Amino acid sequence: MGTRQLHLGAILTGVGNDQHVWRHPDVPGNASIDIDWYIRHAKLAEDAKFDLIFIVDSPYITPDTSPHFLNRLEPLTLLSAVASHTSHIGLVGTLTTSYWEPYNVARQFGSLDHISRGRAGWNVVTTGLEGAARNYGRDEHFEHGVRYERALEFVRVVQGLWDSYEDDAFPADKDGGLFLHKDKQHPLNHKGKHFSVAGPLALTRSRQGQPVIFQAGDSSEGRYLGANIAEGTFAASPDFESGREYYADLKARAAALGRNPDKIKVLPGLFPIIADTDEEAQRIAREQVDNLDIDKLLVQLGRAFNYHDFRQYDLDAPFPDLTGVTLNSYKGAAERLIRIARDEQLTLRQAAYRNQWAKGFVGSPATIADEIERWFNGRAADGFNLNVGTPDSFALFREGVVPILQQRGLFRKDYAHDTLRGHLGLPVPENRHAQAPVAIAAE
Repeated sequence: MGTRQLHLGAILTGVGNDQHVWRHPDVPGNASIDIDWYIRHAKLAEDAKFDLIFIVDSPYITPDTSPHFLNRLEPLTLLSAVASHTSHIGLVGTLTTSYWEPYNVARQFGSLDHISRGRAGWNVVTTGLEGAARNYGRDEHFEHGVRYERALEFVRVVQGLWDSYEDDAFPADKDGGLFLHKDKQHPLNHKGKHFSVAGPLALTRSRQGQPVIFQAGDSSEGRYLGANIAEGTFAASPDFESGREYYADLKARAAALGRNPDKIKVLPGLFPIIADTDEEAQRIAREQVDNLDIDKLLVQLGRAFNYHDFRQYDLDAPFPDLTGVTLNSYKGAAERLIRIARDEQLTLRQAAYRNQWAKGFVGSPATIADEIERWFNGRAADGFNLNVGTPDSFALFREGVVPILQQRGLFRKDYAHDTLRGHLGLPVPENRHAQAPVAIAAE
């Protein structure tokens, strides 16, 4: 096994998911629907040798939803456009298993994988917000445990469809008049608890075999799903010790299922505040805290509880008793918030601010690099998914932090591969119908 290598993703959210980014003078007000903005930032990330770009998504909004989510492009359409303007960087999009069909998802991500020549990844989510149900003809959202049970079957169906053809199924022999070896086309004929899908999918496998599967759930059910299916995870880790606990737990679960834990890359979100000096970064952080709108913080806090209205409570009283409030939303995040508020005896105001700033690294490029290295060497992460905020902070990360990580031998100086699996050191999945072993993408 080779030397362990740090991995970096770039979360492209246009006008941003916080209260600050959209107000920056260099951030276009329409960035979240401007394909040129995405192409430009994907190319910047590719120039810095990032493993991937990541597009978030959610099928439900309210008037209080954060700026980017109010008006943004659909991930698969967006990534298909970006694919034609990039050549190496991975292209990862979010798509829910609760309100789509496996056959459609297999076609869409399989097509993106061909369009990008083996750079596609799927972030599997089950949808946390109950309001999404009404956008898809349902009165009620699926119960939390059912969502994850469906998701596991959903992914297995999609992976089965991706193997509909053996890799040599199409000789396209013009002289012999043979286009397809019919015995190398395989229907799925899946009949399960939640889905019935005959197949086959009308699409061959890509250069990387199948798109890479990512997942971000942090509840017990989410971790179980990740241990089963994930090749990368984006689950939030609010601090170093939480990161180490999640990392160890997820990989232990995977090993117990007979999987190689080194083949799951843990990439928590990174939301740094970077400046030329530590003092300047701390000043920027203080200014941002001073300018936060507490009502918006309460809305963001409530999102984990299906937009529960925290504005009804006394801000400076202890964090409210939420007995009876639904956790059928972002259950892992909600449970963590309740636990932290209880253990640290936080007021509602303190919990709202803590929820906003829990994941921030603040400092100069060297300080940020030190903290990244600490998490990486401490087995709290295999890398990070960087939130791309303002243009100046993204430039400082690319031009300041990345070179330090490269000098320390932690991060690549150039791409050694041109598929997402190659970047992540992941094997090409064996086609279940193949007779011979397949190559390893990383070799």
